[in-house]
Amino acid sequence: MHEHDHHSHDHGSGRALRWAVVITLAFAAVEFVVGWWGGSLALMADAGHMLTDSTSLGLAALAAWIATRPADAGHSWGHGRAEIIAALINGTAMLVLVAVIVYNAIQRFQDPVEVKGVAVLAVATIGLIVNLAVLKVLHGGEGNLNVRGAMLHVIGDLLGSVAAIASGAIILLTGWTPIDPILSLLICSLILVAAVRLLKTALTIVMEGVPARLDLEEVRAAMREDDEVVDVHDLHIWQISSERIALSAHVVVHDLARWPVLLARTNAMLLDRFAIDHPTLQVEPHDGLACKHANHQCHG
Repeated sequence: MHEHDHHSHDHGSGRALRWAVVITLAFAAVEFVVGWWGGSLALMADAGHMLTDSTSLGLAALAAWIATRPADAGHSWGHGRAEIIAALINGTAMLVLVAVIVYNAIQRFQDPVEVKGVAVLAVATIGLIVNLAVLKVLHGGEGNLNVRGAMLHVIGDLLGSVAAIASGAIILLTGWTPIDPILSLLICSLILVAAVRLLKTALTIVMEGVPARLDLEEVRAAMREDDEVVDVHDLHIWQISSERIALSAHVVVHDLARWPVLLARTNAMLLDRFAIDHPTLQVEPHDGLACKHANHQCHG
C-alpha cells in the first residue's frame, strides 16, 4: 500500500510538472516572437527566462519519472544522477543566455531601438497571467521537492513578467526607451541567481559533498546520543540524487549482541531527524583499540 501511494504521488507530481512545461514553453515562444517584432529586449529576456524555467520544469518532470524506475544491474543506485547531469547542462545554458542578453543590453544603451510599448505591455500582462496559471497547476499537483523547486522558478518568472510590464508601461507613457535594456539586465540578474544556485547544488552532488542543509558533526553527535554507542568514525554523507541522501559510518558499541536493535533505532533516527534514507553502518566492538582512527578517539 505504501508503494502504491508513493507511485501515485510521483504520478501526480509528474503530471502537474508536464502541464507546467507545456504552458510555459508555449508562451515563451509567443513572448520571444512578440519581443523580437516589438523591439523589446526586456520581453525577449523574459522569454529567455521562461525558456530556462520550462527547461528546469522539464528536468523536474524527468526526475519525477526517473524516480519511478527501479535500479538495475548496470545502475545499482538507480538513475537519479541523470537529473544532475541535465541540471549542469541547464545551468551552463542559463549562463550563456545571461551573457547574450547583457551584450545586447549594452548595445541598446549605445544604439537605442524603437520599442512598441503597447505590444510589450499586452504580452507581458498575459505572461503574468500564464505564470499565475502555472503556479495554480503546480499547487494542484502532489507536493514534493521537485514541485517546490519548480514553483520557485515560476515565482522568479512572475518577477520577470512584472519587469517586462513595467518596461512596456514606462515606454508607452514617457517614451523613455533606456528602461528596456535596464529592466532586461534586472531579469538577467534573476536568471543568474537561479543558474548559480542550480550549478552549486549540482556540483555539490557530483563532488559527493555533504548536503548544504546537513552538518556532519551534528549528525555524528546525534548518533552518539544513544547510550549503546561508544563512538562514530569514518562518517560520510553524500547525495545520490536531489531527493536521496546516503550515509556510511563505523559505529563502535559496548555490546555486539545488542547491535540489531541499535541498528534499527539508529536508522529510524537518521531518517526522522535528517531525512537520510540510505544509511550503511558497520559495527565495531569497543576493545580500546578498534575505534582509534585518524583523529577520532573513543569516548566512554
